[in-house]
Formats: sequence, C-alpha cells, structure tokens
Amino acid sequence: MEEFRRAYARLCAAPQEPVLLRLRERGAAPGRGRLDLAAQSLSLETCGALGRLLPGAAPFAEVALGDCGLSEEGGRGARGGVPWTGAGRDPAAQRAAVGGGVTRLFTLGAVVEAGVTLLLHGLCSNTTVKLLDLKGNNLRTMGAEALGKLLRQNKSIRSLILEWNSLGMWEQGFSSFCQGLGANNFLQRLDLRNNQINHQGAGELAMALKQNASLQELDLRWNNIGLLGGRALLNCLHSNKTLKRLELAGNNVPSDILKAVEQAMNHNQDRQTILSESRNRADILSKEVLSLKDEKTKQFLDLMDTIEKQREEIARSDRMSAARVSQLQEALDEQHSIMNSLKARLQMTEAALALSEQKVYNLGELLNAVRQEQTGMAECHFKELQQQKQEGADREAKLFRDLSVAEEKNLLLRNQVDELEKKCKIQQDQLFQVKQDLTNTTAELKLRAMQAEERLETEKRRFKQSLEDMESLRVKEVSHLTQHMEASEHSMQERIQKLEAIRIALEEELSQTKAAALTERGQAEEELIKVRNWARLEEQQRLEHLEEKLRLMTESRDEAQNCCLKQKQMVAEAQAKANQLSLHADGLRRRLEELQQDLNSKEEEKVTEVNKVKVELKEQIGHLQAERTAQDGLREKIAALERQLKAISSSHREAMLDKEGEISVLLEKLRMKEADISRMREEEAQRASFLQNAIMAYVQGSPLGTHSSRK
Repeated sequence: MEEFRRAYARLCAAPQEPVLLRLRERGAAPGRGRLDLAAQSLSLETCGALGRLLPGAAPFAEVALGDCGLSEEGGRGARGGVPWTGAGRDPAAQRAAVGGGVTRLFTLGAVVEAGVTLLLHGLCSNTTVKLLDLKGNNLRTMGAEALGKLLRQNKSIRSLILEWNSLGMWEQGFSSFCQGLGANNFLQRLDLRNNQINHQGAGELAMALKQNASLQELDLRWNNIGLLGGRALLNCLHSNKTLKRLELAGNNVPSDILKAVEQAMNHNQDRQTILSESRNRADILSKEVLSLKDEKTKQFLDLMDTIEKQREEIARSDRMSAARVSQLQEALDEQHSIMNSLKARLQMTEAALALSEQKVYNLGELLNAVRQEQTGMAECHFKELQQQKQEGADREAKLFRDLSVAEEKNLLLRNQVDELEKKCKIQQDQLFQVKQDLTNTTAELKLRAMQAEERLETEKRRFKQSLEDMESLRVKEVSHLTQHMEASEHSMQERIQKLEAIRIALEEELSQTKAAALTERGQAEEELIKVRNWARLEEQQRLEHLEEKLRLMTESRDEAQNCCLKQKQMVAEAQAKANQLSLHADGLRRRLEELQQDLNSKEEEKVTEVNKVKVELKEQIGHLQAERTAQDGLREKIAALERQLKAISSSHREAMLDKEGEISVLLEKLRMKEADISRMREEEAQRASFLQNAIMAYVQGSPLGTHSSRK
C-alpha cells in the first residue's frame, strides 16, 4: 500500500491530501486488500493517476468509490455551489431532486463523466479486483458506455455495485452497458438499485440476461420497471438458467409476475442444486470407475507380473535343466572320446610293440652287418692313414721350400718398399722447398706492395706539403700581390695536373705489380698442384703394385696352410669315425636292453590302464543313470508347473470376465442415472411450459391484459 501511495503521489500533478491520508491509514491497517475512497471528492488528476495505476499489479481485491462526488472541485462552479449528496436515499426524494435540478446536472455531467471514464478505463486490464463499488456517483452516458467496455474486457470482477446512479435515464448509455453485460461471462453479482430503469431498460437488460451465463444475483429494487419490464424479465428467465436471485421490489410489478419470477428463481435454484448434485454424483461415479479401473489394472499388472515371474522361473529351470543336460551330454561325449582315445592308445601301443619287436630284429641284423663293415672299414682306414701320412710328409717338405722362397721374396719387397719410402721423403723435401719458395715470393710481393703503398703515401705527403706551401704562397701573394692572381692560378693548375698524372701513373704501376704477383702466385699454385698429383699417382701405382704382390704372397701362404690343415682334419676325422663306430655299437647294445625294459613296463602299464578304464566306465555309467533319474524328476516338475500356470491363467480369465461384468453393470447404472436426469430435465421443461401457459392465460384473462389487447 505504501508503494501505491508513493506511485500516486508521483503520477498525480496535484495529489489530494484526504486521498493520501486515506491511503496512509489503509497502509497502517492490517487488511490491505481493499482500496476504500468512499465519500471522497476525487479530482480529475486523481482519477487519471488511479486509472494509470490500477491496470498494473495493484494489491487490491476490492475497490470502493461510492459517494465520491467525482471532480467535486471542478463541478462546484457549474452547480452554483450546491453540493451533490445523492438527495437522500428515499426514492421519492431522489426523483424530486432529479426532476428539479436536471438543468444543473447537464452542466456538471461532462466534468464528472471524465473522471469516471479514466477510472473505468484503468480497470479494463486489471486482473486482481473482484468487487467494484460505484454507488452514488450519478453516472451518465459516458460512464455507462465505460461500464459496458469494462464488462466486455475485464475478466476478474465478480461483484459490481451501481446503486444510486440513475443509469436508466440515459437510453444509449444503458443499452451499451447491457451489451457489455451480455458479453461478460465472469460477473456473478450486480446491484442496480435506484437507477431510474424503466420498462425499455428492463427489456435491454432481459436481452443481456439471455446471453449472459454467469450472473447469479441481480438487484433491481426501487426502479420504474413496471408490468412490461417485469414480463420481459420473466420471459428471459426461460433461457437463463444461472440466475438464482432477482429482486424486483419497489418497481410497480404485479404480484403474479413477482410470484412467477420467484418460482422461476426457485426452479433455477433447484436446477442448480440438481445439476450440482448430478455433477457431484458423476464425479463420484467417475472417480469410483477410475479407482475400479486402477484396481483392475493393478490386479491385472500383479497377475501379469506373477505370470512373468513364473515364466521366468520356468525358463530359468528350463535353462538350468538344458544346461545340466548339455553338461551331462558333454561329460558323456568326453567319456566316449576318452574311451576312443584309450582304444586308440591301446592300438597304438600294440602297433608300437610290434614295431619295436620288428626294430629289435632289424637292429640285430644291422649290428651284425655293422660289425662286419666296421672291421673292413678299420683295415681300409689304416691303409688310408699310412698313405695320408706319407703324402703329408711330402707336402710339408714342399711347403717348407715354398715358405723359404716366399720369405726371400718378402725381403726383396721390403727393400723395394724402403727405397720407395726414401723417394717419397725426397719428394716431400722438394715439396717443402717449393712451399718455401712460394712463401718467399709471396713475402717479396707483399714487400713490393708495401713499398708501393709507402711511395704513394710519401707522394701524397709531398703533394699535401706542396699544397700547403702553395696555399701559404697564395695567401702571401693575395695579401701582397693581388695583381698576379691569374698567373699564379694557371701555374697551380698545371702543377696539380702534373701531380694527378704522377698519382695515376703510380696507381697503374701498383695495379700492374698486384696483377703480376697474382699471376705468379696462380702459376706457382698450379705447379704445386701438378707436382702433388704426379707424386700421388706414382705413390698410388707403387702401393698398388706392392699390395698386389703382398696379396699373391698371402694367398700362396694361405693355400699352403689350408692344405696342411685339411690333411690334419682328414686324419682327425678318420680317428673320430673309428671312435664313433665303436661308440655306436655300444649304444646299440644299450638301446636293445632299454627297449626290452620298455616293452616289459608298457605291458604292465597297459594292464593297469585297462583296469582303470573299466572302473571309470562303471562309475560314469552309474553317474549317467543318476542324472537320467534327476532329469525324469525335473520333467515331472515342469509338467506340474505348466498345469499350475494353466490353472492360474484360467482363474485370471474368470476374474477378468467378472470384473468386466461388474464394469458393464456400473456403466448400465450410469446410463440409467443419465436417463433419470434427462427425464427430470424434460419434466422441468414441461412444468415451466405449463407455468408459462398458466401465466399467459391469467394475464390474458385479467383486465390489464384486455386493456392492452384493446390498445
């Protein structure tokens, strides 16, 4: 509320102190949901500020602007200083005041209407106000049109109090107000007491009530509706089924119409109660049906879960039995494979035994043959050894002779190598002398270049000295002999030219000496390179020749050594062969003994393995028989579980059928209830038609009806 007060003070150009005081009091009060500015004289600036503040999120659920005398300050001059207080609350006094001061009200209307319009325009977009009290504000055409616009646009107002406003005096404004009321679907209570509404306004109001579907209470007391207006309102009640309370006291309406209206209101109330009861019953039935459906679905889901669990258990048991059967089958296959492998091993051992016997026999024959061959080979080897010894002695003598010749050749080659080394040293000395000569020549050339540079520097010094002398002479001559200037300048130029020629000649001589030194240096380097290449070629040729000789000598020596080694290897191989043959014969004897022992051990192992296999086969047969009995028991259990599953499914189907029967019974009851409701509606419509016919007959039979028919 404090924020609202500050906003009002900020937006209003001339804020009113009573309004600020009332807002401050309401801000300090505990109930802050009501904006009460009743009996306050509101200016146009205040109405404009409130109209700009109310469209926002104002913290008000009720707005009371009754007896505000809107724009009282601006309207006093137009009214001649007579305040408007509503002329009392008595209808007769009100009508007298209106009849006597209507000329003054026309001048006041424009100012008052502007403030009301600003306020109502501000409330069009409001979403928090539920109750609006505008009693005693003397609204006219613009105010009624603003109220119609408010009813068309606002969706939050539920109660509207327009008491003591004389809206019925302005036909155009009241028709726009009735159009807004017909377009509104949110208003529930409307108070139009003391608004000078005649039978034409009642007709407009009846047309609006035919379109309206939300209004429940309408207060039209102390107006001027009359007989025609009462009939119009009574006729509209045939199509309006939401209006529960209609007050028509003080309107010159006949008592029979009032009774008919009261009966219609009672009928609407009964209808509303029946509709509410039927809606409640329908909601209860729908909730029960939904709860039954939920229970059925839960039961069905529980049954499906139990069935799925049983199926999973059956599948698990099937998988376990299948896995067990597969394991037993694998074990049986393994036993079969073990039996087959044992049989194959037995056959292989028998074949190996036969082969070993055959090998023993063959080895005995081979041993005899080998002994005979060994004796023959020993004799042959003995003869070959003697021959090889003789040949080895001859070869050794020959090799010794070759070695002595090779040593002599080596001595000669060493002498030649020494000579070559001496020649190389001599050539290196010559190269060293050539290098020294080259260094001497380069040193001489450098000395000559230095001398030429020194000469050039001395000439430069002389030239500089001569220039200095000439300058001193020129200064003296300028100071003393200004007359001989031209002659001296000519002589100086000639001397300068001579010196330039001398300098150029010296530079040419220096360049020539440098070129000669460079050419001599290049020739010396070329000669040095040629000498080096020639010496290298000769050395390479000599070295290649010596290496070739050394290679031939080493090859001949290696060949001789290889021959000696081959002879020795042949002798060693012959001795090793003889030893191997003797060892082989011993090994064959030991092999025969081992084979005999292996045969004896294999026969014993075969007997023991055969006994073990027989025992294992008997045990496996017993296990297989036990597994077969277990499988028979599992099959019986599976059959029992399948029977239980069938029984459960049949019971589930029966339960589902029972539930469906119950649902169909409930649906049938629901249809019967709907039929009863429709029948009650038809009966109510018949009663209403009978009542309307009776009222019409009564009205036509009465003297008022005959008078109207004559007119």
